[in-house]
Amino acid sequence: MSQELLTFLDIASEAALAAGAILQDKFCNLENIQNKGRPGDLVTEADKAAEAKVLELLNRHLPDHQILAEESGTLGGNDRKYLWAIDPLDGTTNYAHGYPIAAVSIGLMIDGVPQVGVVYNPFRDQLLRAAKGYGATCNRNPIVVSKTKELEDTILVTGFAYDRRETTDNNYAEFCYLTHLTQGVRRSGSASIDITDVACGRLDGYWERGLSPWDITAGIVILQEAGGKVTAYDGSTIDINSGRILATNGLIHDSLSKALKEAPRLPDNLYR
Repeated sequence: MSQELLTFLDIASEAALAAGAILQDKFCNLENIQNKGRPGDLVTEADKAAEAKVLELLNRHLPDHQILAEESGTLGGNDRKYLWAIDPLDGTTNYAHGYPIAAVSIGLMIDGVPQVGVVYNPFRDQLLRAAKGYGATCNRNPIVVSKTKELEDTILVTGFAYDRRETTDNNYAEFCYLTHLTQGVRRSGSASIDITDVACGRLDGYWERGLSPWDITAGIVILQEAGGKVTAYDGSTIDINSGRILATNGLIHDSLSKALKEAPRLPDNLYR
């Protein structure tokens, strides 16, 4: 299995770099930006072209593997042991506005467990890679999480789901509460960049809801291999399909989980 994981990692890296080249080529040169039904949930020709390139390479090398891709849904062969989760352009809203924070995210679950992850940020030219048991790297250099121990000393990052206008379960209260408890809370608009920034030690913790498996599968592997911790909000084992993630350097994990539970609700009339 060990050599197999490294082979999968190389294939994912090839696909991510090829997709990233497409994103660079089409950046600020888009002709077709569409709304997928929810405000801010956009798709462009860059998403579609980058995903097509990833699918082409995976199908060429691993035709029996199943694929879950953001734009194409479930595809691929009959081997249910292997499931690739692909976001060809994580940060489409940023990208569509010419804001250069976006990435390609390619992760592999084996028997439902994330075990290979590649995130390529073409605007930083940073290729983040990990396979279970082999550590994590950025441009082939090892990465590790931060050593921050106290919540009050942290910088965190989060995001907001597309349905935040329709539901009070929308992360606003946690964002406000944790902004007061920490040195700051950032929002990049790209889940894969957020979680890998924690893996690199640039940020100390990340939480979000309203996510899909393609948003976080790759990042989970990279963060865990960098020494971080990933769970559900309450510290239990994460359900990759739940839409929620708590990811930290490990040292602040319990205190951040506790703070998320304690965050006071905002008045409902703020959402109207």
